[in-house]
Amino acid sequence: MPELPEVEVVRRGLQAHVVGRRIDSAIITGPRAARRHLAGAADLADRLAGKDVTAARRRGKYLWLALADREGRAQALVLHLGMSGQLLVSDAGTTTPRHCHAVLRFGDDGPDLRFVDPRTFGGLALAEVDAQGIPAPVAQIAADPFDPAFDQESVVRRLKARQTAIKRALLDQRLVSGIGNIYADEALWRAALHGERRASALTRPVLRRVLDHASDVMGEALEQGGTSFDAMYVNVNGASGYFDRSLNAYGQQGRPCARCRTPIRREEFMNRSSHYCPRCQPRPRATR
Repeated sequence: MPELPEVEVVRRGLQAHVVGRRIDSAIITGPRAARRHLAGAADLADRLAGKDVTAARRRGKYLWLALADREGRAQALVLHLGMSGQLLVSDAGTTTPRHCHAVLRFGDDGPDLRFVDPRTFGGLALAEVDAQGIPAPVAQIAADPFDPAFDQESVVRRLKARQTAIKRALLDQRLVSGIGNIYADEALWRAALHGERRASALTRPVLRRVLDHASDVMGEALEQGGTSFDAMYVNVNGASGYFDRSLNAYGQQGRPCARCRTPIRREEFMNRSSHYCPRCQPRPRATR
């Protein structure tokens, strides 16, 4: 699933190609793509027509287009990428790609915005927003490390109170958003810390260091267009990111650790995987 850097790359593309334009019409052909919009695909398409796109925004891994109608009333089109969703900016005359479930057409002569999703885990939904312009489905999500509202000391205090493994805490989007499995593994590798270490047992300086590493590694990934392991994640122009070449832990099982040359180990974790160096990141004794 795309994490903060990948979603931010897509947001920047939407900011450049879609913001400031008026939606002329919407075509939603896949009912699953509109399943989060309870009134259905036809209602969503009708409601989008005539809306002005005023901003492309993100919180953590959540992405939305800020919309305004002719009276200036604000709403948001929340865009769920899921496991394989793509938002592609394409000229209207080009061939529609396979698995295209929605198309936004604009009132100018510019390109369309297409939502493509082979696995149909993603989708679109129209949502009301609060006074800060945050859509209702995103309101419970915590600020991410790139958000001006991010308060590291508050996050450290909340992590310190958790009697759970530090990796589980990092993945809790109610504590800190944007960090997914890839960048949690990378941050913990940089901190030389095993993901099963209990958050409450770590000192505040160590917790700050982990958050700093998470911010750093996501910033580096953003500079390289995100992490692409296959053709599923691309930016709005269809290009893949290449941060996968810089990963030290995630997906590196069997390869030598860049610090000590010990083979990286992979273990099952919450229906996913954890990757770590057994020498640099020793497992806490209580979990052996």
